[in-house]
Amino acid sequence: MRVYNYSEARQNFTTVLNTALKEDVIIRRKDGSRFKIVPLVEVKKGKSPLESIKGIKTNITTSELIEIIREGREGSDYFKEKY
Repeated sequence: MRVYNYSEARQNFTTVLNTALKEDVIIRRKDGSRFKIVPLVEVKKGKSPLESIKGIKTNITTSELIEIIREGREGSDYFKEKY
């Protein structure tokens, strides 16, 4: 666990965030209150979040897919109200 005071954390914010990816980071203010920095998502360099989605095999063409999407949007109340 790494503890930074407020000024230190502010001046080295990138370092604080990078450290939080590896270990707990606490920021302490002058009044003694403490805050923990927690990453919401672990970042994996070079990988897209979409890589984990499996595709499906189909014989549909790109043109057919676009047509289906357009028909869906035209029939949707959401797009009628919005556009």
